[in-house]
Amino acid sequence: MQLIGMLDSPYVRRVAISLRLLEIPFEHRPISVFRTFEQFRQINPVVKAPTLVCDDGEVLMDSTLILDYAEALAAPGKSLMPGGRAGRQHALRLIGLALAACEKSVQIVYERQLRPAEKQHQPWLERVEGQLLAAYGELERELARAPLAASEGGIDQAGVSTAVAWGFTQMLLPEIVKAADYPVLQAFSRQAEQLPAFVATPAA
Repeated sequence: MQLIGMLDSPYVRRVAISLRLLEIPFEHRPISVFRTFEQFRQINPVVKAPTLVCDDGEVLMDSTLILDYAEALAAPGKSLMPGGRAGRQHALRLIGLALAACEKSVQIVYERQLRPAEKQHQPWLERVEGQLLAAYGELERELARAPLAASEGGIDQAGVSTAVAWGFTQMLLPEIVKAADYPVLQAFSRQAEQLPAFVATPAA
């Protein structure tokens, strides 16, 4: 099984960390959707990261769908999702907020790096920044109310996705999302990043 994509993508990284935590063997191939577009296109014509090439050659894409497949591959009793309905519902809320933070961070980065300055639309950027800050504001409140586990055997998909999203945003947009304004998120992510699965899967 091969995971295609660069670890500076939060979507690729959340899959790689999750596969490690689920103890599912895989080969990571760091192929870029930008620098090696044609090479990526030969694997997946859609050129979407992450891409997972299954053992039988079938190609999957989208981090959430790949992780759903990974959960089905995991050994009995091995899961990053809570079993009960209430726990799963809350985990899905946190994952949704983390993915929204990833999406808005990516939109800002792409706008800044790929669009010429004279064509950037400031009102749209301000709207996206507002959505980004709202996502992290909600996550900060949720973690303050009900802390997430950041241990090797305790972290779940909500924790993985939250820590990966936070690390990505702090790496690229620290001047927008100021760490000092989110002490709970900062402390949780610092703990998570020390776990072996995170250390073995660095973003940079």
